Amino acid sequence: MDELQLLIDLHKHANRQGPGGDAETERALDLAGLSRAAPLKVADIGCGTGASALTLARMLNAEITAVDFLQAFLDELETRARREGLEEKITPVCASMDELPFEDEAFDVIWSEGAIYNIGFQKGVSDWKRYLKPGGVLVASELTWTTGMRPAELQQHWDNEYPEVDTASAKMKVLEDNGYSPVGYFLLPEHCWLANYYRPMQADFQGFLERHGNSDEARAIVEAEQHEIELYEKYKAFVSYGVYIAKKSDA
Repeated sequence: MDELQLLIDLHKHANRQGPGGDAETERALDLAGLSRAAPLKVADIGCGTGASALTLARMLNAEITAVDFLQAFLDELETRARREGLEEKITPVCASMDELPFEDEAFDVIWSEGAIYNIGFQKGVSDWKRYLKPGGVLVASELTWTTGMRPAELQQHWDNEYPEVDTASAKMKVLEDNGYSPVGYFLLPEHCWLANYYRPMQADFQGFLERHGNSDEARAIVEAEQHEIELYEKYKAFVSYGVYIAKKSDA
């Protein structure tokens, strides 16, 4: 089994494939000033197994298009949506986030939690702008330095994993340079990383290794994930996900 299939198996039964929380999704909704009653068209890009899509479906009067390039994740989302009676509000679309099959100005809101890094923040906010109506809202969480300086070990790790990691001020400039007006920002708190993401993943490490015969490939994935967890626990004062809320300029 190749690395991608192993990663899918590790993550597909998790509630979240990255740091986040239902309360934080609701906070972003409030900062965006989105009406809970008005009919909206929302694209959740990089939706994974649907944590944010399901929260949005519960809270909004919206048609939600949930996009992921992994059909296994979308299958899990559909199961969860049916379980909650939300299947009529969510349309899964299997597509790459850099080749979206949508018309220009199709959505009131583009949402992306813990996923925009797959194509990079700069490319994501630039490419996706065309799909927003004038005045439409972009909400994206992005790996963010929380201080101007940080330990070399942490800097080296994330420079290797995601070279676009930067401070909030730099991310705001990217938004402004690409025709958005920032309207809100906050950092995800510690529980979004540990209780909501890392601890459930760690709880499945042993089962994951057993499912794959304790293979070298499976052990390498667990070791890499455990290393990232240990770095976060050691250096959580220096890095988090920032949640960025911005409106597409009418100009």
